[in-house]
Amino acid sequence: MKGDIYDPKALIREAYNIDGITASECRTIFLDWALSLPVEMDQKDTILKLLERHGDHGHPMTEVMQEGLQTMAAPRRRGGWQARRRD
Repeated sequence: MKGDIYDPKALIREAYNIDGITASECRTIFLDWALSLPVEMDQKDTILKLLERHGDHGHPMTEVMQEGLQTMAAPRRRGGWQARRRD
């Protein structure tokens, strides 16, 4: 399934095939996956599609992707001068 629009480099699929993979290794793979997606793709929707496909409960990659969804749902904090700017 190389060339999959949701997993262009097959990183997520391969993570599920690695016996004994750790959550830390999954986080590294997840970051590489996220950086490889085209900018115009909705990451949240893409993660949901991959969870439907691979979502083996108890697998560290499933947990990492679910954490990714939670992080994306959190409101972003504005920092620096933008936070102090008064309109």
